[in-house]
Amino acid sequence: MLMNENIISPELAARLADLYTRMAGAYDLVAGELAFTCEGCPDNCCDSLFLHHTLIEWAYLWQGLQELTPEALHKIKARAKRYLSDATGSMAKGERPQIMCPLNDDGLCGLYQHRLMICRMHGVPAKITRPDGQALQFPGCFRCQELTVGREKVPEVDRTELYQELADLERQLIESTHQTRPRIKMTIAEMIVNGPPLL
Repeated sequence: MLMNENIISPELAARLADLYTRMAGAYDLVAGELAFTCEGCPDNCCDSLFLHHTLIEWAYLWQGLQELTPEALHKIKARAKRYLSDATGSMAKGERPQIMCPLNDDGLCGLYQHRLMICRMHGVPAKITRPDGQALQFPGCFRCQELTVGREKVPEVDRTELYQELADLERQLIESTHQTRPRIKMTIAEMIVNGPPLL
């Protein structure tokens, strides 16, 4: 069934919003220690090719989209279609797409409160410990890496528990809809063009 504005339950939406707030807090703590900001950066991470993998984030994104005016939503959908067309052209030439996110309005996210996990966490140094015990580390964006040169100890966000909690919310959503776990690997543009997920 295609859902209306209540794409996910109010309880799950509130828990995801709380998790997002804590993700932002963890990011801000590390960014503060490094005196790192995006202000004045010549780059814009919103043109990076980010792929997203959770049904709950797709649903939450659409919950935010449905709060927009019809005119604003129409504009974003048109941008998303252009994004996919341009991305297809880039990939046909063997190039990695570097195209501005359809939610970006003059350098700022037009759906800031509903932005997805990677949009909140990208930039600062981070680590994650996988279920098999392997630790993965991420140095942060190029600008943040410049700030960490020569530092004996680099602060970082431990994403492990945050990711585990997101995975648990994903599991609860799927169990509540009696679905098998879908395989999702989508850009935000694809999530917009495809419409709200079927739950």
